[in-house]
Amino acid sequence: MGVNVSVVAIDAGNSKTDVALIGEDGTVLSTARGGGFQPPYVGVEAALDVLAGALDEAFAALPGPVGSVGSVGSVGSVGSVGHVSACLANADLPVEEAELAEALEARGWGASVQVRNDTFAILRAGVDEPRGVAVVCGAGINCVGMVPDGRTARFPAIGRISGDWGGGAGLAEEALWFAARAEDGRGEPTELARVLPGHFGLDSMYALIEALHRGTIPLTRRHELTPVLFATALSGDPVAGALVERLAQEVVAMASVALTRLGLLEEEAPVLLGGSVLAARHPQLNDRIAELLAARAPKAVVRVVSEPPVLGAALLGLDVTGAAPEVHRRLRAQYA
Repeated sequence: MGVNVSVVAIDAGNSKTDVALIGEDGTVLSTARGGGFQPPYVGVEAALDVLAGALDEAFAALPGPVGSVGSVGSVGSVGSVGHVSACLANADLPVEEAELAEALEARGWGASVQVRNDTFAILRAGVDEPRGVAVVCGAGINCVGMVPDGRTARFPAIGRISGDWGGGAGLAEEALWFAARAEDGRGEPTELARVLPGHFGLDSMYALIEALHRGTIPLTRRHELTPVLFATALSGDPVAGALVERLAQEVVAMASVALTRLGLLEEEAPVLLGGSVLAARHPQLNDRIAELLAARAPKAVVRVVSEPPVLGAALLGLDVTGAAPEVHRRLRAQYA
């Protein structure tokens, strides 16, 4: 007997991809996990091949065959696939979302396709209706907002050229900058000059700079320094504390602008915090965000998102299909 898949939900980040196949009643029919989605480095088609591998695994786990317009790989020819809701990393601009949607449509994975930046999945996972703002701070920083009438607020979020500051990678670089200048005398003293190299078992910033420059310590390990920065700030170091304060101000600035654009600044609205830096719940950071946001947007309701982003991608798909509220509730209950 064939299986009807109402929504193919895809949450694809830089390091991993989660897929969930959702039935017409909101039941999660199967799930799968694949590798990261990185079209800027491997090309669009190779990146889509990574998604295809996860989809093939998910479809193979279904209790019956599907086919029609949404067939995937060698899956059978009975049943159907409806909407593909793909929330993708590296879909930072609307033009990139449109290009990726066209590429997905060419694959024939569903009767319809919608591509959004993956930050929208985090936002939708944390709200019962498509209304609110989410700020995500992981390796980078991003903010999106949405309201039920379809309007959205967003930022390019592609680094310094788009006015961004923060994220785990950015914080690590700032910490290294201040530590290097403290050691050689160009900057003010800070414990960062001792604890950053100490994290890698080194005795000076010069040794750490040399190790990073020559590849003895891979540059990819810089993210390990972000928790060191927060611990140093908590100990009372003024330089580290100022970096944490600036990040709190950046988060609040993005959230406030998004709320304003959507007309939500003066009414009760959720502001969700996600990503590894904010989900770590550093008290100096998250408490300060709540304090600053209370002054800028007194009615905002702040919380850290704990729901998986693939749930958000699935809910966005159900929004498109016009599924009934009980279908949304049934889906959400399976991720509780």
